[in-house]
Amino acid sequence: MKYVQEFRDPKAAKGVLAAIEKVCDEIGATAEKPVHIMEICGGHTHAIFRYGLDKLTPPGIEFIHGPGCPVCVLPMSRVDECVELAERPEVIFTTFGDAMRVPGTRKSLLQAKADGADIRMVYSPLDALELARRNPDREVVFFGLGFETTTPSTALSIQAAAREGLTNFSVFCNHITVPPPIKALLDDPHMVLDGFVGPGHVSMVIGVHPYDFIAEEYGKPLVVAGFEPLDLLQSVLMVLEQIRDGRAEIENQYARVVPEHGNPVSLAAIADVYEPRPTFEWRGLGEIDASGLRIRETYAAFDAEEKFEIGYGAERRVVEEIEGCACGAVMTGRMKPVACPQFGRGCTPEMPLGALMVSSEGACAAYYQYGGARALDPVAAE
Repeated sequence: MKYVQEFRDPKAAKGVLAAIEKVCDEIGATAEKPVHIMEICGGHTHAIFRYGLDKLTPPGIEFIHGPGCPVCVLPMSRVDECVELAERPEVIFTTFGDAMRVPGTRKSLLQAKADGADIRMVYSPLDALELARRNPDREVVFFGLGFETTTPSTALSIQAAAREGLTNFSVFCNHITVPPPIKALLDDPHMVLDGFVGPGHVSMVIGVHPYDFIAEEYGKPLVVAGFEPLDLLQSVLMVLEQIRDGRAEIENQYARVVPEHGNPVSLAAIADVYEPRPTFEWRGLGEIDASGLRIRETYAAFDAEEKFEIGYGAERRVVEEIEGCACGAVMTGRMKPVACPQFGRGCTPEMPLGALMVSSEGACAAYYQYGGARALDPVAAE
């Protein structure tokens, strides 16, 4: 299949759903004893609810929503540091739109912009680079945010700035990596996870082998998946078939996009510009070893943390979650969004209390957007 509509064909979907139901019966998966499958990527969470896959699949499957949303896992302390940077009079602070409304302890970036900070939404770090060229008397800071998917573009921008000698361009690096938090979840004795649907866009960059430890060390299957309904249904079927057969392997359903060993150009740029941080803080998970990236000493002139002595480049403080916000519990699969007492009441897309209601990949935003008022029905939440 080559075209999008083929991956949305109802007749083909019915066939895959019948196969899923058959395997669920074979392994004894029921509503009382379900198979717990974590979709790591927030894009998958939205696709599941957009197409109603949680309603179409048998009750013996329970989807657990993972921490695969970079805006959602950003701790409040980093939002505060973004605001602090943006409020400096010499700074033009640039960011992707998703991060604008994430609350900090004092304000969001959107509120800081309303208060007079020079904050500009961009579509790419190359836009920030162009701003630096046009404003040589200002410091242009790009909010580098995202998993391995967006990391290469930031790395290439830093390389370009170094070639051009743009000393007024820097990156506030918050790039993070997917495998370490998966390990942290698997090490959590309270988590019940039987298999994973792996992130397609991340895997397009890193390939499939960084997930090998999930099968080899923990005995759990992972299937890298695309984002159309049939992609996800086929991936769920592949996970279930592994469980039925007593196998634990890393399989690639999204082979039309994801190469086994990733994208060599992207990986080379990442390796040149970044190195692993000793530790990085994740919302809901705390500090996780080697889970974030920092800019190498070679490119220190373009590291906003070093240039402005902020973040991990200075003494950091731990910021507790807003009282009543359950983002951490939702993001680590311990709670469904509708179980949060603030969902749809004290926390809505218009007035978000937490990041999961803000981001286009947040689980709370998915429940709210595709469930709406129905998601607040106590019966529907059970």
